[in-house]
Amino acid sequence: MQEAVSKTTTVGLVTGDYVVLAADKRATAGPMVYHKAVKKISKITDYAALTISGLVADAQYIVENARYIAREYEIEIGRPIPIKALASRISLILSVYLRYSPFIVQLLLGGRDNTGASLYYMDLYGSVTREKYMATGSGSPVAFGILEKNYRSDLSLEEAKKLAFSAVSSAIMRDGFSGEGVDIVVIGPGVYSEETIPLKKTIESF
Repeated sequence: MQEAVSKTTTVGLVTGDYVVLAADKRATAGPMVYHKAVKKISKITDYAALTISGLVADAQYIVENARYIAREYEIEIGRPIPIKALASRISLILSVYLRYSPFIVQLLLGGRDNTGASLYYMDLYGSVTREKYMATGSGSPVAFGILEKNYRSDLSLEEAKKLAFSAVSSAIMRDGFSGEGVDIVVIGPGVYSEETIPLKKTIESF
């Protein structure tokens, strides 16, 4: 039996004091569509979220560990864990398991702490980099093209959401492993919001 794989398109971008994350909703197992309503953006805390692509079981394990790390830090230290520190702890888990049983994942961690909004990319090797924008998954080449052409550091929040939607929806049209709709998460000062945009909805009407 083939394991469900989140061959997918996820994107993240930072604009001002906000992080916008977006992802499609399709999971596959080999050539088959396994599920059409998968959530590929997982809430870690009220100020951080993780996008996932790769093996679903591996990604779920990382998400649960990230939640535990964040809770443990807040209990022991008495304040929310910085996004950079959370990214470092997640990358450590990835690198420790690499030699024995690597997690087949690509991750984007977006969030906001007292230093501002930030976005971190992590791969199965445990590499971690801070980015202004990034895309992962099977549809990422298309999504990157959209982001590179249209990203600006001074985007308004609404422009950033439209760009994230455009990047994912464009990839969906060209990548058979991505599909169904686009989930969007916005994290900012006192804000954690989620919404799902149906695929049939155009960028102009969004």
